[in-house]
Formats: sequence, C-alpha cells, structure tokens
Amino acid sequence: VLQVIGKIPRHFFLDSAFGEEAYADKAFPIGEGQTISQPYTVAYQTQLLELQPFMKVLEIGTGSAYQAVVLAEMGVQVYTIERQKKLFDMNKEFPLLKKYPAIKFFYGDGYQGLPTYGPFDRVIITAAAPEIPEKLIQQLKVGGMMVIPVGAGDVQRMMRITKLENGALKEEVFDNFSFVPMLGGKNQ
Repeated sequence: VLQVIGKIPRHFFLDSAFGEEAYADKAFPIGEGQTISQPYTVAYQTQLLELQPFMKVLEIGTGSAYQAVVLAEMGVQVYTIERQKKLFDMNKEFPLLKKYPAIKFFYGDGYQGLPTYGPFDRVIITAAAPEIPEKLIQQLKVGGMMVIPVGAGDVQRMMRITKLENGALKEEVFDNFSFVPMLGGKNQ
C-alpha cells in the first residue's frame, strides 16, 4: 500500500497553494466543507480492506478522488459516489483521472450505495457514519468487507465489518480517527 501511495502525486489533488506541504501527513480542505484524508489514514483504510486484484470496490465519499486512485492502483474496479455536485463535477474534468478507466464516478447519496452495480467485494466509507448503514451491508457479497469510521462527534472508531455466510456480521474495532460526517442526500 505504501509503495502505491508513494507513486501518486498527492499535490495534484490539492489546491496549488499547499505546494510541497501537500506531502505532509495531514488532512487538507478541498472545498464544500470536505477534506482529503492524511496519507496515513488512506493507507490504514486501504490496508484493512485486504484487497485482491480485480475486486469490485464501492467507495462512499469520492472527495478529491485521491483514495479512489490509490484503490485503482491496487488493481481493483472502483465505483465511487460523491454527494457534493461541485466535487463530482471537478473530478469529471480532472485530466489525471482519465488515466484510470477502472474508476467509475457517480453523483448521489452514499447512504443508498449503488445496488444496481453490486454486490461488492469491498465497501470503503471515507466519512464518519453515526452507525453502520444497513443498505450498504446489503450490497456486500458474502465474505465481503466494509471499512468504516463509526461514531458521532469528533472521534470515530475505525471498524471492519465482514459479512458471513449465515448473514451475520463480524465486527472488528481498530484505532480512533477523526473524519468529516457522512451526510445523506445530494447537494447541488
């Protein structure tokens, strides 16, 4: 994962005002009240996904598309949803992203997921949900995993949810993180 992150030019995903600071291990604002996660967080979530080539991955919260590019570089098919129209439109025009046909961009409500394209091998959520979204669990394959920061307030628990054969869920709790909240609906 770190080798992949090391070869992606992070400064392309940020306002040019950040310059070399773009490579610092911290989050930055990207507009619309959203942030690009710090590289450590991107690596942490990606590692928890335990990706294999050619998997189908649903990403909730495209943001700058940095995480989506990391996933695509890992050899998976990425379906990513953004609820902020301005960020969605910016990504459609971003020349670098045209080099990644494995990423499919959608404008919509992340809480609804993309049932028409599922089921997914993995789901990654890049915003804090107050609880595990049932509609997204339904879109996971049996044996599939979801990585999600869960909790209200400033600090969330990073969780990995595995969907078992009998429909039960295995929940694993990892470190604490701080994410922007996951919001429903679409924002013009």
